Amino acid sequence: MTKGNDTTITDDLYQYMLAHNPPLDPVQRELVDTTYARFPDHAGMVSAEEQAPLLAFLVRLVGARHVVEVGTFTGFSALAMAKALPADGTLIACDISEEWTAYGREAWEKAGVADRIDLRIAPALDTLRAMPAEPHIDFAYLDADKGGYIAYWEELVPRMRQGGVIATDNVLFHGGVTDPEATGPAAAIKEFNDHVRADARMDSVLLTVADGLTLSRKR
Repeated sequence: MTKGNDTTITDDLYQYMLAHNPPLDPVQRELVDTTYARFPDHAGMVSAEEQAPLLAFLVRLVGARHVVEVGTFTGFSALAMAKALPADGTLIACDISEEWTAYGREAWEKAGVADRIDLRIAPALDTLRAMPAEPHIDFAYLDADKGGYIAYWEELVPRMRQGGVIATDNVLFHGGVTDPEATGPAAAIKEFNDHVRADARMDSVLLTVADGLTLSRKR
């Protein structure tokens, strides 16, 4: 088996990559900095900086008007996607924390996209199951509790329109997916990855972006 390219992502190369991607705007940068300052023990939950322009690109690429995010934290990824939506687009953001998402609400207001984001504070499965059952979602971003990934997936897939895309974060789980004795979240991600690979309803590719990102398109 060949890896093809064995480029090591050094700090300098990472900074080069960021410099050749769309930069974060001042509101996005402030939100990331605030997240790390206010929640240092949980800041690793914020999506990687390079994922913001990627998510925005994907939203535009599929022509999304209806977006669902499972796991919002302080709202960085939701902000990136909402900015890419048309004025009449809607992003349903699912989270259970009023404290964390309060920072997102403030940033969304500053960025002028609060009217595009429908934040629902409740267990995500309840929010997803309350949505119309017919296919209507154009794009979804899954980045929540890893043990719930399969359940979230099973609620999202039937509601995706043909050609709709699901982006799933943390699918390498810090390398834990290669551990044959993985437990906890790493084991849950391994099970999820196998579940996705076997799902004939979707075309999927797993990419080494940040902590691993799977892109899945509804057939």
